Amino acid sequence: MTKTIAIIPARGGSKRFPQKNVHLFGGIPLLMHSINYALENSAIIDTVYVSTDDAIIKKIALDHGAKVIDRPETLSGDHEPTISALKHVLESIETAVENVVLLQATNPLRPANLLKEAFEIYKKENYDSLFSVTRNHQKLGKLVNAKFIPYNYTIGQRSQDLEPLYFENGLLYITNASLILNNVIISENAFPLEVNHVFASIDIDTPEDLEYAEYLMKKVSRLHST
Repeated sequence: MTKTIAIIPARGGSKRFPQKNVHLFGGIPLLMHSINYALENSAIIDTVYVSTDDAIIKKIALDHGAKVIDRPETLSGDHEPTISALKHVLESIETAVENVVLLQATNPLRPANLLKEAFEIYKKENYDSLFSVTRNHQKLGKLVNAKFIPYNYTIGQRSQDLEPLYFENGLLYITNASLILNNVIISENAFPLEVNHVFASIDIDTPEDLEYAEYLMKKVSRLHST
């Protein structure tokens, strides 16, 4: 049995940002950041798979140490959920798998020790799934009948006194393979790993997102070099 694999879903089509997964980011295709991260964590990840319907993405993945599962057109539409790609990978490989690490290509930057720390918690506490979250410090509300209705605060309340709310940041998911085969990535008992890092704000869906990510990457790099 292969204990743990990484799966990186990477479609070729994107209406808002065509070919975003192969667009250069930090001098290399966006997809490669997640491939490299998985390969750097070879003590945890046994094999890296890229699920794609695109020939260019396939070549990049194969040239840089990942295996490729050709995703059929029926599972490559804009509205197709991520779980279908993960399940297709597990059903396409002959080796039985225990754990799946989902790395999204649109979240290219992750804290270096994130997977190591997350996997230790996942195994030690015997969770069936784990995902990363980040606290949101914004004052949120709803628009009802052309009026703004505060949701997580009262008018005049200080930001530092807000009730803690968290968002799923997309940096990392770890799931028992049996759950994925039953169409589940995050179970009811999943552990929400809090990650308060500037990289948690990066999710690339537009060219503007890419420009912002480039700015953050350079800024963090400069801070670490001083």
